[in-house]
Amino acid sequence: MKVQVLEHVCIVTKEPGDPRFSGTVNAAGESRLLYHVKKELNSRGYDLIKKRMYKDGHMVDDLQQYLRTRKPSDNGIHDIYIYNANWNVEGAEERLNRDGTVTLTVVRCIFDK
Repeated sequence: MKVQVLEHVCIVTKEPGDPRFSGTVNAAGESRLLYHVKKELNSRGYDLIKKRMYKDGHMVDDLQQYLRTRKPSDNGIHDIYIYNANWNVEGAEERLNRDGTVTLTVVRCIFDK
């Protein structure tokens, strides 16, 4: 799996030998996809966790998930969020399985000290 994080998007491209992500019950397919994206990015030095958004107080569906930094860092970027902005239309795993690529939204929160 090839994962590129750009300014406002995260592009995930399927490579030969990658697993097929599936499962609609409890958004299992998207959950597994985000787990693999998290694993890849953490191997590059990110410190991400995968959570359901509503558990962090966001007013969204109780199944929607995202990746976020574990805790703020001292380098000026306090939080990064990676999520499927088309959650209510199509699961990210469906697009990846069908098209071989999916684009996730990246939001960076930068705070002045």
